[in-house]
Amino acid sequence: MFDYTKAVLSKVSFDANLFCKELEKALRRLLPHEIEELRIWVNQLIAEKPQLNQCLIYLK
Repeated sequence: MFDYTKAVLSKVSFDANLFCKELEKALRRLLPHEIEELRIWVNQLIAEKPQLNQCLIYLK
């Protein structure tokens, strides 16, 4: 499920609103250790795409 989530988030990373919605869904279905890995991955993605910075509120 974690790899699927990363694939979906990568595909929607062009739109910050869509990315935030998909991130919310992912946080509901992933296990706690997967959420931590996702947090790391999203932070790396945001370094490349700063327009997604608004979605960090869901990871806190």
